[in-house]
Amino acid sequence: MIQTDNLSRSFRAPAGEEVFAVRSIDLHVAAGETVAVLGPNGAGKSTLMRMLSTLLPPTTGSAKVAGFDVAAQGSMVRERIGYVGQGNGAGHTQRAIDEVITQGRIYGLSRAAARQRAGELLATLALEHLAKRKTQAMSGGQRRRLDLAIGLVNKPPLLFLDEPTTGLDPQNRSNLWDHILTVRQEADMTVLFSTHYLEEADQAADRVIVIDNGRIIADGPPGALKQRHVGDRVILNAPDAEAAERLRPLLAQMHGVRNVTTDGCAVTAQVDDGRGAIVAAISTARHHNIDILAADAQLPTLNDVFLKLTGRSLRDTGEGAAEPGQESNEPQEHKK
Repeated sequence: MIQTDNLSRSFRAPAGEEVFAVRSIDLHVAAGETVAVLGPNGAGKSTLMRMLSTLLPPTTGSAKVAGFDVAAQGSMVRERIGYVGQGNGAGHTQRAIDEVITQGRIYGLSRAAARQRAGELLATLALEHLAKRKTQAMSGGQRRRLDLAIGLVNKPPLLFLDEPTTGLDPQNRSNLWDHILTVRQEADMTVLFSTHYLEEADQAADRVIVIDNGRIIADGPPGALKQRHVGDRVILNAPDAEAAERLRPLLAQMHGVRNVTTDGCAVTAQVDDGRGAIVAAISTARHHNIDILAADAQLPTLNDVFLKLTGRSLRDTGEGAAEPGQESNEPQEHKK
């Protein structure tokens, strides 16, 4: 569904230097996959999506989306994708149903077909009772569901979602994802989405791509990334530092245990299986007459992965400046 080769995008900064937002990305997304793109603001996530959806031309490299070249066959790509950007796409003074009908007409549907499709989508997204309400009178969660309806009018095989739940409270975020996953399953769509909410990527994505400084630095299923780059951890609290130092080499000799460290009374180790290792570790300690005052098994998170790969926490980089191309770094012709 998506195939890129050495895809890059650069911008001319105010001082005249060339700034790369996306650098030499090779990406393959199979039909039916749900893929999350993670990274701090400025990493290149939105620029990548804008190139794949034909909103920005690549500087170098190539990309095919739904079988068509994004640069040479943009109209063919646009016929086959849905796109939900970071901002609300519906006019504030327009009625919800009119916005969806208008989008259907843009895609070439007859007025009757567009009205029927609008009714179907509003019902699917639990908005039928708001069909005649102006969007400015709708809640944030309702407006995002309306944006989703607009993005689904043409029954796209591929849906782009650029931080679709930013600004929503947890309940509305969960509600929106319930709708997204339901529609995706029913239509067998491919979904590529970016998010700063790690639990969304962990729960919804088949695959996670981590981007930093415009490059892909990790790619794989969420569970595989967590085990590959971080792994489970066990933390055992001994009565004193001397006991902790006695315990450290004993844990290091256990199967599947690595990177054993001490910090005062605490002994921490990376393990293949946290729940199994904690039982074995306690048994080993008792066998050598070392008391354990407390024990904890910690499962890795995607934020741990990002921290390990970049030295930064994704939670700490979720707010900040827009990516190049969204503000001053973008060439003037793309601001028109």
